[in-house]
Amino acid sequence: MKVKIYSTPVCVYCRMAKEFFKKNNVEFEEVNVAVDRQAAEEMVAKSHQMGVPVIDIDGEIFLGFNRRDLEEKLGIR
Repeated sequence: MKVKIYSTPVCVYCRMAKEFFKKNNVEFEEVNVAVDRQAAEEMVAKSHQMGVPVIDIDGEIFLGFNRRDLEEKLGIR
């Protein structure tokens, strides 16, 4: 699965999501939308949201950090 997280350095939930991925050995691409305007526009186009984190897993968009939804999508128990 391809996992991409749109985040900012000061976002607590972004940090929680990235730690969750690391703990569960999930490879992910991180995009800092605070400095990458093009990525921020891409994030808004995908999610219709300005808030972070926005997590894209194989084209399915997850808003915020919801451990249960991510575990289900990634097959983590």
